[in-house]
Amino acid sequence: MDKMYIKNLNIFANHGVFQEEKNLGQLFILSLELSLNLKKAGRNNILQDTIHYGELCEKVQKEFLRESYDLIETAALKIAEFILIEYPIIKGVKVFLKKPWAPIHMHLDTVEIMVERKYHKAYIGLGSNIGNKKENLIQALDILKESGHTKINKCSTFIETKPWGYLQQDDFVNAVAEINTYLEPDELIDELLNIEAILLRKRDIKWGPRTVDLDIILYDNLIIYDENLIVPHPRMQEREFVLKPLCEIAPYLIHPVLNKSIFALLNELKELNESNEKSNN
Repeated sequence: MDKMYIKNLNIFANHGVFQEEKNLGQLFILSLELSLNLKKAGRNNILQDTIHYGELCEKVQKEFLRESYDLIETAALKIAEFILIEYPIIKGVKVFLKKPWAPIHMHLDTVEIMVERKYHKAYIGLGSNIGNKKENLIQALDILKESGHTKINKCSTFIETKPWGYLQQDDFVNAVAEINTYLEPDELIDELLNIEAILLRKRDIKWGPRTVDLDIILYDNLIIYDENLIVPHPRMQEREFVLKPLCEIAPYLIHPVLNKSIFALLNELKELNESNEKSNN
């Protein structure tokens, strides 16, 4: 990925924990590292194929002054997210923020932090078996899309499936969506849980009825195992209602643990299910 660097943009602003900092203001020095494709602009020599860095600096200054923050961490993060939303051509950004006049009782040249944000590709599983099932999934996608931090690249068709795990419930409607998001995995799962709460998801019975169920199936090629999140989804290879819609939009995507394509995993599961049916008969 190509880079564009903007170094030492001086902005006088009113960020800081102390009231004097907010009242009097102080100097901040902002530098940016932008990740984007510059090849088209380089070949065509057209400004529209790149970033007008003068315009960007003006917009960044305006955004930096729009609100007063206690922490430079917050100010830097807001700038990183603003740039990604404002300029779709930019795929990643590092914001370096210096505070030369940090109010401490000793000699100090400067305090500087770096905040990085970039887009990640993830696959989200969606399911519903209460109320207007398709409308529930559409609402969940709309909330995610309107958030600003996530783009819906494509979504599979909605399929009707039998319940899995707990069978005494209505059939499901399922789908898988491919997204680009600058949220990190822990932030993304929190956002999905928040959308479930907005759409009145209840967790009375394990694998039971739900207005909407949202899961991270895959996130880049990461392998994550912690208390709150496991990626890839640990049972995705056992669930046709995940593999079938995922295969529709990304058949040759490779499972980072099993090292097999989604197409191959779906075929293996179908063969296993057919073999089990023959054995039961």
